[in-house]
Amino acid sequence: MSIGWITVLLFGGMFLFLAAGFPVAFGLGGVCMVIAFWLWGPDTVAMALFGAMSIVRYSLLICIPMFVFMGMMMYHSGIADDLYNMFEHWLAPIPGSLAAATVGVCTVFAAMVGSVDPAILTMGTTALPIMRRRGYSKSLVTGCIMAGAALGFLIPPSVIAILYALVAKESIGKLFAGGLFPGLLLSFLIITYIIVRARLQPDVAPSIPKAERLPWRQKLPLLRAAAAPLIIILVTMGTILSGLATPVEASAFGAGLSAIAAAMKRRLSWEVIKDSLLKTLELTAIAMWIFMAALTFGKVYSALGAKDLIELITVGLPLPPMGILVIIQLTWFVLGMVLDDTAILFITMPIYVPIIRLLGFDPVWFGVLYLVNMQMAFCTPPFGYCLFLMKGVAPPDISMMDIYRSVWPFVGIQAIALVIVMLFPQLALWLPNLLFGGR
Repeated sequence: MSIGWITVLLFGGMFLFLAAGFPVAFGLGGVCMVIAFWLWGPDTVAMALFGAMSIVRYSLLICIPMFVFMGMMMYHSGIADDLYNMFEHWLAPIPGSLAAATVGVCTVFAAMVGSVDPAILTMGTTALPIMRRRGYSKSLVTGCIMAGAALGFLIPPSVIAILYALVAKESIGKLFAGGLFPGLLLSFLIITYIIVRARLQPDVAPSIPKAERLPWRQKLPLLRAAAAPLIIILVTMGTILSGLATPVEASAFGAGLSAIAAAMKRRLSWEVIKDSLLKTLELTAIAMWIFMAALTFGKVYSALGAKDLIELITVGLPLPPMGILVIIQLTWFVLGMVLDDTAILFITMPIYVPIIRLLGFDPVWFGVLYLVNMQMAFCTPPFGYCLFLMKGVAPPDISMMDIYRSVWPFVGIQAIALVIVMLFPQLALWLPNLLFGGR
């Protein structure tokens, strides 16, 4: 059977499973194992075992539960709520201040946990009701929360950046450093869009009445809410970027600091610890199942001839290197509408990384482009993870179609950021080259 028909069967079956409501891991792993069993016989069951063994060998994956626990502790202890309250009052005079504050808190969250779940859960339960009571439109409220939460892909410590570093055999520290400035740039672009839109359309984001704004003497004490998150971020990321600690050591240290911060605020209870650990276990287990399924899918698809097909679509086309890079971005965008970021990573990177090295592109810069693209993947219909997570915390009056419509302006901003980083690679490479030396 030709690789074209195999591709149709694999992806068609996978989309069918996902549309039927099956988990991503089953949609990926189940379909590929059925087709492999049909083509090669029962010996292919060993591929699933090899996928699981590959995950176990990645000792650096210990970072993932540590970073997730760090964010969950901030969420369940209420430290994130205090942070939002601080942003809310300090940004009150700015048009669209509540939405801008939401993105600001999401930016800090991204620098603490490296995933989207804590930011959406926190802002969806804290900021969303406040903004709606203030008369903010559904589209701006849900859109800014999802776009802000997606910054967790780019701003270190990004979980998916750790996985890319493993697959591409690059330094995790370089990937973390490479994502910092593009992440802050994207946060700035989102906040700028919110302020401009609120100024042009005041009914979309009504200003906070002057009577409700706090005087300076009452706002200054609120700055203490930012102390714990900033210390945790600086210590965790500083030790990694300076080389004083490995990512695993730094993640464990950050997890411990988050518990200490909760204790210092007298909010560390068995209930907080239990909830944080259970949510960390849930998210880590889901991630591991997806990792194993994606590895298996990638091994089967590659063995069936995927490398030849993708090379034909990219390198085989009469395009200059930058044209090939654009094609790669487009394939990620399309795959991101229906696939998980981890699945895309394990399916495409073993093929794309050698190609971009051959074309002379820097793998760290290429990884940052992937991270920006995956932010769009998590926000684009029909299967964007942020969309469904947002629906899970949104009130009944916000429909799935409202969420779908709200995200497109922010996807456009993410696309602009992607183009900027493509045109100016030093945005992603200057800091890694400064800290770790150039190639």
